[in-house]
Amino acid sequence: MAKAIVIAAPSSGSGKTLVTLGLLRAARNAGHKVASAKIGPDYIDPGFHAAATGSASVNLDLWAMGASLCRSLLATQAKDQDLLIVEGVMGLFDGPEGAKGSTADLADALDLPIVLVIDCSHQAQSVAALVQGFVTFQPNLNIAGLILNKVKSDRHAKLLTDALVNSPPILGVLRHNDSVHIPSRHLGLIQAEENQDLEHVIETIASGVARETILDKLFHIGAETTNQTAEPLKCLAPLGQNIAIARDKAFSFAYPHLLNGWKNQGAALSFFSPLNNEAPDPRADAVYLPGGYPELHAGVLAANSAFLNGLRQHSGLIYGECGGYMVLGQVITDGQGNAHKMAGLLPVETSFATRKLQLGYRQLTTLGGPFAKHLRGHEFHYSTHIETTPAEPLFAASTARGDQLPNMGQRVGNVMGSYAHIIAEFLP
Repeated sequence: MAKAIVIAAPSSGSGKTLVTLGLLRAARNAGHKVASAKIGPDYIDPGFHAAATGSASVNLDLWAMGASLCRSLLATQAKDQDLLIVEGVMGLFDGPEGAKGSTADLADALDLPIVLVIDCSHQAQSVAALVQGFVTFQPNLNIAGLILNKVKSDRHAKLLTDALVNSPPILGVLRHNDSVHIPSRHLGLIQAEENQDLEHVIETIASGVARETILDKLFHIGAETTNQTAEPLKCLAPLGQNIAIARDKAFSFAYPHLLNGWKNQGAALSFFSPLNNEAPDPRADAVYLPGGYPELHAGVLAANSAFLNGLRQHSGLIYGECGGYMVLGQVITDGQGNAHKMAGLLPVETSFATRKLQLGYRQLTTLGGPFAKHLRGHEFHYSTHIETTPAEPLFAASTARGDQLPNMGQRVGNVMGSYAHIIAEFLP
């Protein structure tokens, strides 16, 4: 079982993801078996982790999953590994309003040490006050080390290290590098499989990390993990016994823990590419269209008649999340105002010409369909939608704090979907 650490930061934009990628690849290049995890509801960063390690990452979400499931997922990732690096979300103490779910909360619940990545590009001696505040704010946390990021010169490094003599040990001093950059779009970083330069970026970061970080210290401060998985993971009941799942650049937002959970419960999974005009297996008793970026490929999807007719002719359950929900609707209007006809199975039209951000955790109560009664998930999109005719809603919804929201989604016969991404069943 691996030693485990959490990579956190005082705020978003400090360089957590790049530092995590560098640590993962540097440790792998040094001959260690390395695994990864990502805290919070994030589909994109785990893809970058997988590119750095060569193996799948997993999400850990204390608010949505609970501590027990997080422990099981952590143990599954740690098995037969030397080091497990868990990347945090946002700032160390940032999380759902009025509920536990921050990086600090998860580290505390799972007894994991924290390495704090600090963006030093606009500070010198003041870094000591910042670190002291984070160390003392929640004294039960184990902030076991620091990585000073975006350091500009030897003199800058000396000012920082002299100021931090009474702080947790400095594990690395990483120099600022303008050439290392991962582009982004409206839902976050460009997906790993779309980044043609990713291997070069990861190796460049890894070289700096290997040169400027004491990698062996990660093993000394890492927490021992134990095999706490008492039974195969079961995060959510499968949609059917044979599930056809859309998978390509337009439909890539499917959580590995859910798919693995379905397989552990005996479901057979098959995959098809709507962008390649593939239809779901007609023998499947359920079709799952996960989220992703269908709006970027709306013209191609609208022209792919084999895919759309395969949906229209399918006799089993069809479920779409976020982007998948949009494709089940009547029309997607792209950012340039062009309308593209979709499957037409749900009475909804979505548009990116008129953008509105919807973001946050969601408590969901099932109003129909194959799901458990109580679920937890999240919503993150920029599109607007119009119901063209009334339909039965799929979920009653509220925020993480419990504030009531309008009902979510639609159900028409065997077809259903919503903007919500389901993370796990919740037992109140």
